[in-house]
Order: sequence, then C-alpha cells, then structure tokens
Amino acid sequence: MIHKTIVFTVLISLLGSPVAMGGSGSKQNVDRTLPPKEKLGGLLFNDASLSEPAGQSCASCHESGVAFTDPNKKSPTSQGVNPKLFGNRNTPTAAYAAFSPHFHYNTDEGLYIGGQFWDGRATTLEEQAKGPFLNPVEMANTSKQQVVDKVKAAPYSPLFKGVFGQGIFDDTEEAYDKIAEAIAAFEHTRPFNSFTSKYDAWLAGKAKLTPQERRGLRLFEREDKGNCAACHPNRPAEDGTPPLFTDFTYDNLGVPRNPRNRFYAMPKQFNPDGWHFVDKGLGGAVNLAGEDGKFKVPTLRNLALTAPYMHNGYFTTIEGVVDFYNTRDTKPVCKSGFVTDDLANRMGCWPHPEVSDNVNTDELGNLHLTKGEAADIVAFLNTLNDGWLERQD
Repeated sequence: MIHKTIVFTVLISLLGSPVAMGGSGSKQNVDRTLPPKEKLGGLLFNDASLSEPAGQSCASCHESGVAFTDPNKKSPTSQGVNPKLFGNRNTPTAAYAAFSPHFHYNTDEGLYIGGQFWDGRATTLEEQAKGPFLNPVEMANTSKQQVVDKVKAAPYSPLFKGVFGQGIFDDTEEAYDKIAEAIAAFEHTRPFNSFTSKYDAWLAGKAKLTPQERRGLRLFEREDKGNCAACHPNRPAEDGTPPLFTDFTYDNLGVPRNPRNRFYAMPKQFNPDGWHFVDKGLGGAVNLAGEDGKFKVPTLRNLALTAPYMHNGYFTTIEGVVDFYNTRDTKPVCKSGFVTDDLANRMGCWPHPEVSDNVNTDELGNLHLTKGEAADIVAFLNTLNDGWLERQD
C-alpha cells in the first residue's frame, strides 16, 4: 500500500511538470492520459540529464514539432551533446517507426526488410532505443551502468520501480533493457502514429484533394511515371492498417556524397577515413558487398517537416528529391564528386553516387516527368503531413 501511494504521488507531481528537451531548450508535458509505462517512456525520452554531460535527450534529435526529426534544419546530420561532434547520418523520423517489422531476410523476395536505423542494425525498436545513450558522438555515456544510475537518481525513479518492480535497479542489464522498453512503448503512442493527414482524411471520405493533388496521386501510382508506390505503398493494408508509405526494404538510390556533412571533418578517433569516408549502409551492417550503398526506405509521411532528405541529408527540398529521381540518369555527371544539391541544380549535373555498385536503375533515374508533373507529385506529397484533421475540428 505504501509503495502504491508513493508511485501515485510521483505520478501526480511528474504529470504537472514539464520535462526539459535537451538542446532546443523547449519544454514538453507528458500526456496525462497515457498508461504508466508509456508515461515513463515519455519522461525518459525527454530527459536531457541522461547524456554525458547533461544537455541532450532523445527529443533533442526527435522533436515532436518537426515530426520527430532534428529541429536544426541547417545541418544534414545531428550535433552530439559535445557541440563539436556530429554524426555521419541524417536523423530519421521516429514517427511510425513502431510499425517497422523486425529486421530479417525475406527469402521469397530476396531482400532484407525491417529493423531500425538507416542500415537496419537494430532489429527492434527496443534495441534502437539503447543505441544513442552509448554512442560517443550522441549522448556519450560510457556504460549502461552510467545511464541506469542517472535514471535511478531521476525524480521519476519511483515510477520506474512502480512499473518494473522495486528491485529493478539491482540488475544493470535488466534495468537498461527496461529503459529501452519504456521508450519503445512511448513511441507506440498516438503522437508518433496519428494518421491525421489530409490524405488519411481523403481515404476516409472526409476531404477532397485539389485537382493538382489528384494528378500527383495518379502519377505517384503510375508504373510508367513516378512509380513511387512501388517502394512507398499508399493504400491501406489488407488488415485495414492505414498506408505507411514504406515497404521497409533497402535501396541504393545513387545519392551523392554530401559536402555539408560535418562528419568528414570529425577527429580520426570517430572518422579515420576523413574526407574519403564512404557510408556502406546495409552492406556494412550485414557485411555483404552486394548490399553496399543500400539504405532503408523511409516513410513519406510528414515529408514537408522532415528535411533534409536521404541518409546523409543531401537534398534540402522535396522538389530536389523528385528532380533527382526524374533526371539522375539523364543529366551529365558533375566534374567534382563534392557538389551540393543547389549547386548541382544550377550546373545541370549530378555528382557520382557515394556507392556506385548496386544502384537501383530499374525504378528511378529517368522517369520522363515534365516540370508540371513533378510539381503535381510534390503537391500530393504535401498532403501527407499529420495534423490536418485536427485543424479541421
């Protein structure tokens, strides 16, 4: 009885207290209606004291206001708790990540599917949640024990015990697993998976697409035009699940290296290859050359909020991505391999792919889209941003 009273008291105090979101300095309240485990996950997700030194939380690079991506849109990759360190990849959205199947090889399709991170190296959402805490260029803790000790000292420690048991901190491995479990539970909640876009409303018969948006939808689906739906399915699943706009497979799209990527200039202890660094993606994770350069197909939901795009943040606009898909194989190759997307557009060329092997030449590269058709597809993509239904209420 005493233990339940303590947990209840802590819950009341925490639910009325905003939790600092490291890096941005903003505040976010934990939803009062969430079950205890999900509430705990929200507190962990937003706790900026869990980095070393304190100052960065999960929410620092996955902020709700920009569809759970990095709010700093000026950098293609995220800054760590050490302001001089940057990761090598663009922060993917955490929205809808809960729907990704466990990482596996599908023998029927001959493809790797699912998992978390751009390269699928985390099999599950729980496994993914464990990574950033110990990554030296992210939250920079040196051990699981260090993270567990911080949670044990946090004001929500009694809630953690209430959810997972009074002796939970006695076993470091188990406690660390439960930290990840709670965060993953939070990422299963509605804010991450709301399905409230204009397109969702249209599917439900509650909205009308404009003529341009309808044209864009048709082009999105046409195999002889955009063919986007081949990798980004846009119709509800057989079980009624709304479309997730990803098939969770991996592809090498021929994306160039990004001169804006600060990882190239990181110290040798983090990047021994310097400016010669090449990101092998899935190939590096599974140690197979035939998968080099392949990265997980991202969801297109909330696309207008999740710039920059691709694994290295090469593209700064949706229009630039569509143009690349349309003209990658028809424009000449730039003389330099280090050309930004805006400069490449002005020069009328594209740089060499970061990884030239395994490039998908069957489904993109020469889509024969006119400028008007490309604009129509962009108009349709802009119907995928969550919050449209709420704005109509």
